[in-house]
Amino acid sequence: MSVVQPADVDRDVVDFAVVGKWMEEQGLPGGQFEGVTALGGGTQNIMLRFTRAGRDYVLRRGPKHLRAKSNDVIRREARLLGALAGTGVRAPEVIAACPDESVLGAVFYLMQPIIGFNPQTELPELHAGDAEIRRQMGLSAVEAIARLGALDYRKLGLEDYGKPEGFLERQVPRWLAELDSYSANEGYPGPQIGDVERIGEWLERNRPARWEPGILHGDCHLANIMFRYDGPQVAALVDWEMSTIGDPLLDLGWQLATRPEPGTAGAGLFGALGQRGGLPTAEEMIAHYGKFSGRDLSDITWYTVLACFKLGIVLEGTHARAFAGKAPQQVGDFLHAITLELFEKANQLVE
Repeated sequence: MSVVQPADVDRDVVDFAVVGKWMEEQGLPGGQFEGVTALGGGTQNIMLRFTRAGRDYVLRRGPKHLRAKSNDVIRREARLLGALAGTGVRAPEVIAACPDESVLGAVFYLMQPIIGFNPQTELPELHAGDAEIRRQMGLSAVEAIARLGALDYRKLGLEDYGKPEGFLERQVPRWLAELDSYSANEGYPGPQIGDVERIGEWLERNRPARWEPGILHGDCHLANIMFRYDGPQVAALVDWEMSTIGDPLLDLGWQLATRPEPGTAGAGLFGALGQRGGLPTAEEMIAHYGKFSGRDLSDITWYTVLACFKLGIVLEGTHARAFAGKAPQQVGDFLHAITLELFEKANQLVE
C-alpha cells in the first residue's frame, strides 16, 4: 500500500513513506498514517503524533537543521528509555527505535503517547482548584526522581552511559568555561548575574567527599514532567536530553532550585501552576525523597546551590545569544531574570 505524505509535514523532516516501510520491517502493522499532529515540547526536537492501523504513536527526532550532537542525543534517549522499561520509573515507553540516521536522515524513535498534561501549558480544573492536589504533584515529582536515582544502572546495561568518575569535580570548571564561551556573541556585555566566582569557590570548598553514582535525568523541573489528568501523580518524566550517569542528588537539587515561588520570574516557567502556588516546601520535598532513597541527604544544600549555578549559566546562554540576534530578545531577557533569581537563591543558601 502506498503511503500518503501529510500535506503539512515537510518530507525533509519526516518522510512517511520511509517511516512506513521501516515500521513494517519492525513487525508493526501497515496502513495509512492518520491524525498526524505536531506536539510542542521544551526543545526544538520534533515530535509528531499519529495513528496507524488503530494504534497511536509519537515519533521523536532531532530538529530539521540538526546540530552537531542531535543524532547522538536521540540515540541516547532511546537507549535509556528502553533500559527503563519495566523498572516502574515513570518514563515514555519506546515501541521501536532507529539508531541509523541514514534511514530517515536523522535518528528517530517511536514511543507510546503519554496521557497527561504539561503544567507549563495547562492546569486542569481539578489541579487548579485544590492546593492539596498541587502539593501532592510536587511530592509525586520528588518520588519519581528518587525512584530513578535508586536504580542500579549497571544491571540495566548502562555502565557506559556516562562517566561518573570525577562527575562532581568537573561541574564548576565545566560551567565556568561555558559562561566564558558566551563572550563570542557579538554585543554581549558579559555575565551581569551576581558573584559567579564566589559561588563557584564555595562549591569547590564544600563539595561532598562521597557519593553514589546513579541515573541522572539532568533537567527534571516541573515543565519537563507530565502529570495525570485524574490526580496529582506523575504520568512521565520527559525530555531526557541531559541524562547521564552522575550524582542523582543533583536532580533533587534541581527541583529545589526551580521550585516556583508565586510572583517571581521563575514561576513564569510553570504557567498557572507557578502562579497559584501550593507546592510542598523544600523541607517536605527533602523528607519525601528520603522515603524512597537511602542516599545521605545531609549535603542537599550543596546540590541545590550547584543546580542554581548550573541552570543559571545555561539560561544565560540564551540571553547572550539574544544580543547577537540568535534568539528573541524578549526570551533572552526573561531567562536572564530567572538567572538573577537563581544566583540570588544560591547566595542566600551559601550564607
